[in-house]
Amino acid sequence: MLAQLVQIAAAPDLVDQVYRALLDAISGGSLAPGERLTQEDIAKRLAVSRQPVLQALRLLKKDGFVHDAPGRGVLVAPLDADWMRKVYQVRGALDVLAARLAAAERFRIDPKLIERGRRAARGRSVEAMIDADMAFHHAIYVASGNPLIAQSADQHWRHLRRAMGAVLQSVPQRESLWDEHEAIAKAIAAGDADRAARLSETHGVQASETLGQRLAERLSHTPSTLSGDKR
Repeated sequence: MLAQLVQIAAAPDLVDQVYRALLDAISGGSLAPGERLTQEDIAKRLAVSRQPVLQALRLLKKDGFVHDAPGRGVLVAPLDADWMRKVYQVRGALDVLAARLAAAERFRIDPKLIERGRRAARGRSVEAMIDADMAFHHAIYVASGNPLIAQSADQHWRHLRRAMGAVLQSVPQRESLWDEHEAIAKAIAAGDADRAARLSETHGVQASETLGQRLAERLSHTPSTLSGDKR
């Protein structure tokens, strides 16, 4: 069902808008794993022509969010705990590098980002939790001074956002996560590159293990919703 998709206004880069609308729906769970998507249905729901939809679906397929389906259209790709662990390995390496470079600049991360994260962790909005987490890490990517880090991490965060959304719908985000973030921020501000890198690595490993375990449990309990083919 595509009822959750909101119509978007006409603009020069419709392909990107359609791509992001579909990616948000997939990441948020309103387009479930195994759900069939057709150009006609998407074009109608988003009030656009079929051409930008076709291009957007090709990009989503290349990025691993949909795959070919028997007959018409494509299917939303299943969630895969093992794949997410691999994504975390790459993201973890980028986080360590970013923290080390940011510490070399003694960058001071805005305390409001951590306050925002703590509020989100105590709340019920999954989207707010994920957005706060992403904002904190993105601030470190920017502080690193190397734009390639943020560009590289962006693709991995798209997959992580989807997995985090599935997990956080049933398991609340631990507030201690933000104690770890605060410790990383303090190490960066102090210019302690080794400590910042070490804390970032530990944080990434713990986050990967926690998400992987919870995602595997959720997949085993609800295979038809998260990992099966929903016709």
